[in-house]
Amino acid sequence: MRILQLNFEKGWRGGERQTLYCMQAFRRAGHAVELLTRAGGQMAERARAEGFAVHEVRRAPAQLAWLARHGRRYDIIHAQTANTLTWAVLAKPLHRAKVAFSRRTSFTVRPGEQWKTGWKWRHADLIVAVSDMAAGEPRRLGLAPVVIRSAVEPRAIDQANVQALVAEFGLQGKRVLATSAALIQDKDPLTLIRAVALLAGQRQDFVFLHFGGGGNREQAARELVAASGLQQVYHLAGFRRGVEDFYSIMDVFVMASEEEALGSSVLDAFLLRVPVVSTDAGGLRESVGEGRGCLVPVGDHQALAAGMARMLDDAAYRAQAVEKAYAYVRSEHDVTQMGRRYLAQFERLLGQ
Repeated sequence: MRILQLNFEKGWRGGERQTLYCMQAFRRAGHAVELLTRAGGQMAERARAEGFAVHEVRRAPAQLAWLARHGRRYDIIHAQTANTLTWAVLAKPLHRAKVAFSRRTSFTVRPGEQWKTGWKWRHADLIVAVSDMAAGEPRRLGLAPVVIRSAVEPRAIDQANVQALVAEFGLQGKRVLATSAALIQDKDPLTLIRAVALLAGQRQDFVFLHFGGGGNREQAARELVAASGLQQVYHLAGFRRGVEDFYSIMDVFVMASEEEALGSSVLDAFLLRVPVVSTDAGGLRESVGEGRGCLVPVGDHQALAAGMARMLDDAAYRAQAVEKAYAYVRSEHDVTQMGRRYLAQFERLLGQ
């Protein structure tokens, strides 16, 4: 098969990593894989470093013209974001390739946008949802998405990167709790900060690192850290290259999300046997449930603080959760298996 991946995001987050995983899995299975992406972005840089053919355009609408001119080269055009799906289906009468779309969000489609979103989804030949939660809205609109969960794979830890972080934040002798999430409402950083403040009132043996930045709650988060007197405890560490390395020194990984289609960052924690405390938002319930971590209600900072304390102090509880989580991630979120599931669906489309 000739497969074109579409991803036009500026930065490097979970969806971009999953795009690269798909590309690698498809190539290992013997298929020709290329990428259409934002000029000068991290997606282009990383895919090119892996030896993929990368096509770059500077503005999102330019994808439409590119697909109209070149789309006929491909059997499958795989849109990894809602934005790229727009251009893929608009150009479909010209490129005539099968269009697949991976839905990685769980938001509810607003009534005024249902016609537009529904139109896009219905013109896709395949909708893949990364969790049952992400599949909910397409199902509500009468569609039949296929659930293929995101993947994660082991990687070598860059110890120099880790040691630089340890030195920067003075982590020696401290237990490390952390999250990796943008400072946006959906991730609810304010509840997380309140939970850490409550925990810090009970013990002084830890620091909290918040990887990720930007968004509509960044200023409020900074103000709450200062108002809570947490400047030496709660560190807004920003975006970091190689953030996966830092799981190797974490004692607990925490998610405070209000909305989450999957929460792929918890999969990294599972893979490196880091215990997880999380809200039960959307897809997090699917990942962290069944004893694979500690689940607490959304918005409940007291329960979140209690969950972190238990993970730090209850060795038997922690060990049981970690082993269940590791077994789960290796069986359900393997990159090769994810690739095979996608390819089976692509072959089905072409067979039609």
